Amino acid sequence: MPGKNKISIDRRAFVGGAFAGLTALSLNAETPKPPSGSIPMREFGKTGVKLTIIGQAGARLNMCRSREAAGKVVRQAYDLGINYFDCAHAYWNGHSEEAYGDVIPDFRKNVFLTTKSTQRTRATAESDLHASLTALRTDYLDLWQIHDVRTKDDIEAIFAPGGCIEAFEAAKKAGKCRFIGFTGHHDPEIHNEMLRHYDKWDSTLMPIHAADNAYMSFQKNTLPHAIERGIGIQAIKVFANAFLLRMLSVEECLRYALSLPISCAALGSNTESQLNENVRIAQNFKPYTPEEMAQVEQLTYTSAIGGLHGPALEYWKLGGVWK
Repeated sequence: MPGKNKISIDRRAFVGGAFAGLTALSLNAETPKPPSGSIPMREFGKTGVKLTIIGQAGARLNMCRSREAAGKVVRQAYDLGINYFDCAHAYWNGHSEEAYGDVIPDFRKNVFLTTKSTQRTRATAESDLHASLTALRTDYLDLWQIHDVRTKDDIEAIFAPGGCIEAFEAAKKAGKCRFIGFTGHHDPEIHNEMLRHYDKWDSTLMPIHAADNAYMSFQKNTLPHAIERGIGIQAIKVFANAFLLRMLSVEECLRYALSLPISCAALGSNTESQLNENVRIAQNFKPYTPEEMAQVEQLTYTSAIGGLHGPALEYWKLGGVWK
């Protein structure tokens, strides 16, 4: 396991630590509550906004099993100092936004609130926006995002006459959202095409993790273009949907992603223990050196448990295979 200044590549120690990380994340081993606040912050592109380097994501709140339990996690995230709250209208059939809406109005002005729409026409996207604002109990979003862009057909629909980009531009002009962006996890080239097609994006969201470089890499192929544009960059799948926890600890996964020039990482905490662990790691974050980054990447190839990587791990990417 990594020491303070050097990553160990002793495989037996490494795999043992990896399963310890998996236990902490998946089996909810009790994690002490960290002190509130003191989470480092970064600029969110050219927006002038500063975000905590980790945020609370809404995608896995369904695992809380009730809106009340989900709301407690969201409130705890705020109490611990997180100011970035990610959601989407599609998450948990709309209940994730409702869980946010149950608690966020108490501190709405102190947080950066995002949600997303998968709709591709102006009319249906505007309907989503109305439903999202109602569920979230707010009259504006900080960031509204075109969600899950996968194909060139998606891009054509987004920018066609009557396409959803018209709804996003109108919402920004009307003050219903401060910023607009897009998300995806399927193909880095589609991200690049979205960046080429439109020069008014405020942000983008993409997978960033230690095994990404092995297959259709967003880190290699898209991150540099987003940095060049100066837009806010949100990382998802930091743990590769928990698959990387067979090889790396929670801290190693998160530290790797945060060592890259991203704005923030959206983490789908759904228990108090997960949230405590993520915040503790963020509060004590120190970037890996380039040499340490390379060693972490190598470990995803050479782990004694089989080096799961490529399409077998990243099944969400184009050509990926669920195993």
